[in-house]
Amino acid sequence: MFELTDVISSHNSKTPDYLKLVEFLIEPLLESPKSLSIDCEKINSSQRVWIRLAVDEVDKGRIYGRGGRNIQAIQTILTTAASTAGQSLYLDIYNIPDKNIYSQVSPRNQPMS
Repeated sequence: MFELTDVISSHNSKTPDYLKLVEFLIEPLLESPKSLSIDCEKINSSQRVWIRLAVDEVDKGRIYGRGGRNIQAIQTILTTAASTAGQSLYLDIYNIPDKNIYSQVSPRNQPMS
């Protein structure tokens, strides 16, 4: 396990380790932490960072929290870390599609008896 100080000042660089920071903030909220998928894209020329998260539908509500309090706190921490490094940060959260939705047979396709 890593500590928050390791995430923010990893290897004495000025850029935070966004992947570890997101894991540190989000995994404790998840019912199934193994379903978390994180994509971090950095564009050096414009100093922008895009973080995309994909989680199960059940966990999405836990990440947002009541009234969006959890996601606001997470966004504030990530934005502060990025602005300290002179970057701007964008965060997107997606659902992991349920694989069983497409395997179900629609009743309209069944022959009438």
